[in-house]
Amino acid sequence: FDVLKQRAQVREHIGVVFQEPALDTELSCRENLDFHARMYGLSAETRKKRIIEVLTLVDLLDKKDVLVKNFSGGMKRRLEIARGLMHSPQVLFLDEPTLGLDAQTRRAIWEYIKQLNKNENTTIFLTTHYMDEADFLCEHIGIIDHGKIMVMNTVDVLKKSVGNDVITLVCSDSSALIQRLSQESWISKITPYGSFLTLGVERGEEKIPVIFDIARAVNVSISSIDVRKPTLDDVFLYYTGRRIREQTETVVNRTIKSPGFHPRRRR
Repeated sequence: FDVLKQRAQVREHIGVVFQEPALDTELSCRENLDFHARMYGLSAETRKKRIIEVLTLVDLLDKKDVLVKNFSGGMKRRLEIARGLMHSPQVLFLDEPTLGLDAQTRRAIWEYIKQLNKNENTTIFLTTHYMDEADFLCEHIGIIDHGKIMVMNTVDVLKKSVGNDVITLVCSDSSALIQRLSQESWISKITPYGSFLTLGVERGEEKIPVIFDIARAVNVSISSIDVRKPTLDDVFLYYTGRRIREQTETVVNRTIKSPGFHPRRRR
């Protein structure tokens, strides 16, 4: 469809779940879905069938006649998703679908989203500030910073762009250490953040003694260091220069007293 010239047809084939609740809490679960389906011109027979299908999908069929005002936050979110699916859209837009939900409910919503993507054959566009959510749900990810798409690719490709390993360290003089480390070709990226640095490298465990030698040569002491595989949070930091939540995070690492240690790799 031409999104400018065929707007009505486009709307018929997309579903939207907004970040803010848009349910009528004085109506029942079934009534909310029925009203929404009427707006799309679905017949009575189709409405009845789809209500059963989507409520089964989000595990709310036994609550179909319960007033929405008696629902928990997680149940309301599941109903929002069910409503967005009533007219069988080819594309579904989810805006922060688990914002404000507890960890257990978030995980349940993730499973429902995975299921509808598979069973309903629906393409899903999802916006989120939760990196673990994007990692779990998305095949392709675009990182947006101040309205600009910085990068877009598969999860694996994005993580590999940071390096096979990420080294995080806290030192006494980050400026001096950065100046010296920037001369090393084996470091793909150096990112300062607050009191610590992150380095994108290959075979991180092998590079730890080298980093200590370099730090010692420029009279910089390293108080803690950590080696791990890159996460999407590292990817966001790599492309934007800041972390997703824009706040200083506490890095909990083992204190290293000498370079003769064997760092534990987190998998």
